[in-house]
Amino acid sequence: MELGEKIKQLRLQCDLTQEELASRCELSKGYISQLENDLTSPSIATLKDILTAVGSSLKEFFSEVDVEEKLVFTEQDFIEKVTDTSTLNWLVPNAQKNAMEPIHLVLKPFSKTETDFPHEGEEFGYVLQGEIILVVGKKKYVVKKGESFYFEADKLHHIENNKDSEAVLIWISTPPTF
Repeated sequence: MELGEKIKQLRLQCDLTQEELASRCELSKGYISQLENDLTSPSIATLKDILTAVGSSLKEFFSEVDVEEKLVFTEQDFIEKVTDTSTLNWLVPNAQKNAMEPIHLVLKPFSKTETDFPHEGEEFGYVLQGEIILVVGKKKYVVKKGESFYFEADKLHHIENNKDSEAVLIWISTPPTF
């Protein structure tokens, strides 16, 4: 099997689009497409980043023997995405293939997440620090440190931080959507 085909199979097993995989690895969608079509070859560092994003490793990728699934993840396994408004850590790199996807979100002062469109599934969050405004449809809810939220994701939704300090939370989506 070709390298590109193996990468594509892993991406599809995690139910990721090329764009979603590219975003998690800070690559372009076009580059992922070129890799999957064997039009280019990744550096070892890039291949390692891609494999981490799909819950694999170099050893597993090149092994002919099935490797036991990883159950415990450390900070080194997390995939981090930093934007002007937030820092998002995927706590389980291979969560796209699971029923739920946990993230650790740090929302900067006076900022908000992108609006998530209605989808099948549910969302759960627990505020570790600060205070957020949970917006579901046309309703707003204040959620403080030590409080949690849970809702069906059938309406537009996002989170706002209207305070002058960071808000930190664990956010779990099912099925995976982050």
